[in-house]
Amino acid sequence: MVYAEPMARAVVEPAVAELLGRFPRGGEFSTTVSLGGDDFSMYAHIRAKRTRPGVARVSVACWVVNRDTARYLGGSPPSEAETLLPPEGTADPDEPLTRRVVGCLATRMGAYAAQPDADGHFVIEVPVGV
Repeated sequence: MVYAEPMARAVVEPAVAELLGRFPRGGEFSTTVSLGGDDFSMYAHIRAKRTRPGVARVSVACWVVNRDTARYLGGSPPSEAETLLPPEGTADPDEPLTRRVVGCLATRMGAYAAQPDADGHFVIEVPVGV
C-alpha cells in the first residue's frame, strides 16, 4: 500500500514523539491515530514505553476500515467497533500494512529491528533523549 510511508510520517511518528515526551518515565502509554480519505481510513494503535536510558520500546498495529460508497449504499456503514482493537473493538491488525508502516517508522527514527509480538503489533526499539 502506497500510504504506509505517509501514515508513518504524518500520524504515527508524531504520536510516538508525543507519548514519549509526555510520559518520559514509568509505565506503558498508548493511543490510536488515523489517516483517511473518502473510501477508507487507516488506523494505528501505538504503545510506547521507555525501557532503559536512551531507549524506548514502541509497538504498532495497523488496520484499514473500508468507508467506500458501495458499503454505505449496501446498508452496511462501518461501526465504531471497527476502529478499535479487541477487547474494545473488532478490528484485526493488517500484518503487511503494519510491517510497512513500522519499517518506515524505524528508518525515520533510527530504530532497531522490528519483531512481531503476540497481539498483532510489531515492536521496535528507538533511541530517545535521556
